[in-house]
Amino acid sequence: MRMRTTLILFIILIGLLVVVYFLEIKGKKEEGEEKLINIPSENITKISLQKENETFVFEREKENEWRIVSPLEVEAEQYEVNRLADDFSDLKIERVVEETATKKDLEKYKIPSTKVSLWTKDKIKPIVLLIGMENPLDQTLYAKREDDQRIVLIPSYLKSLIDKSLFDFRKKDIFEFEKDKVKKISVTGRKFSWQAIRKDEDEWFMEKPIKSLIESGKVSNLLYNLSSLRAEKFISEEKTDEEMKKYGLNNPDFKVTLNFPSENKEITFFLNKKDDKLYATTSLSSKIITADDLVITDLEKKPDELREKNVVVFYTFEVKKLEIKRNGKAFLLEEDEESNWNFIKPEKVKADNSKVESFLTKIADLETKKFIDPPFKIKKYGLDKPQAEINIWTEEDNKLEKHTLLIGIENKDKKEVYVRNTELPYLFVVESSFLKEFPEKLEAWEKVEEKKEK
Repeated sequence: MRMRTTLILFIILIGLLVVVYFLEIKGKKEEGEEKLINIPSENITKISLQKENETFVFEREKENEWRIVSPLEVEAEQYEVNRLADDFSDLKIERVVEETATKKDLEKYKIPSTKVSLWTKDKIKPIVLLIGMENPLDQTLYAKREDDQRIVLIPSYLKSLIDKSLFDFRKKDIFEFEKDKVKKISVTGRKFSWQAIRKDEDEWFMEKPIKSLIESGKVSNLLYNLSSLRAEKFISEEKTDEEMKKYGLNNPDFKVTLNFPSENKEITFFLNKKDDKLYATTSLSSKIITADDLVITDLEKKPDELREKNVVVFYTFEVKKLEIKRNGKAFLLEEDEESNWNFIKPEKVKADNSKVESFLTKIADLETKKFIDPPFKIKKYGLDKPQAEINIWTEEDNKLEKHTLLIGIENKDKKEVYVRNTELPYLFVVESSFLKEFPEKLEAWEKVEEKKEK
């Protein structure tokens, strides 16, 4: 009987422990999930962050973009203000400290040191949160909602948010523009100047001081760095002639003008490095800022350094058709749907893919040792009657584009040869070793299996 009674009592004890455990867990969960503020962040139309000596006011505009309206009317850093709205619209209570706050309690917890007010679409009066000192035990913050009697603790991560300065909340990339819409760029430096126009999506051609294709990405990189200029400090809100002169922007190291024909717009950047700081402004901005001087590295490149060194620019995987003419012989090849190369002329046979692709790679990698700019006489370089001709058809957006290279006189002592790309107004001097890759006869590139069948 004693064993049975003991067993029953043990079972009852276990049951009671289970009940207590679940009640405790549930109670903690409910306490942890209680919200001091719980509203949709997208409903917030205005935020005021009032600190000891300053107040920041943010308003949401029609385009759903935030703007700072006090103490300055300037564009806001969207991520930072959205974070402010998100974190305070969904505010969890870590713990209730006082159920009914007294004046003495408010003084004890230094409430309010900071005041956050949230205006929503459907309410005239804002939700006001009064924030006090930091809890030394876990860095949570003492706080009280203005319309709530309790003093509570709110998450510690909010401190870094409310401690942010006006600069932190300001938009830094104030000179941002749509890079793809720029069709012309003019750079004027103290030592040199150049102008270029956009020929294709990513193809830029220098018009002055020399006519030349520009290396892929160099202008795009420059435009990216100009568009991404971020203020490290705002020097002037409403620049004056005196300030322009003070920071050397009236006669800057570089002046960059961008043309946007589709918008009938032009922007000029003024950039000057002084005392290890880059000062910048634009013709469309009233502000002067200091910024990272990375963009200067792009601007310091001389016109010759910008030139595309490759004789012809293409990706080998884009090539769909190839024609080679030399020593009175012509070979025409095409790539089929299975990416295999086949001779079309002088007869239809399968080609050795590796040899065709190796040749195309050699041509794609051809870089000039020297440019020969106009005026010149083609006859002098043997290009009036070239020793060889290469025609390459590349496909992009289901359209074939033809590229023609003419091979002129070879200097065997220097191992150099003159080459002309018919799309460009200048000539190239390149190493002549690629000439060894030319097929002397069809059999040189014919697929091995095809030979065996014969």
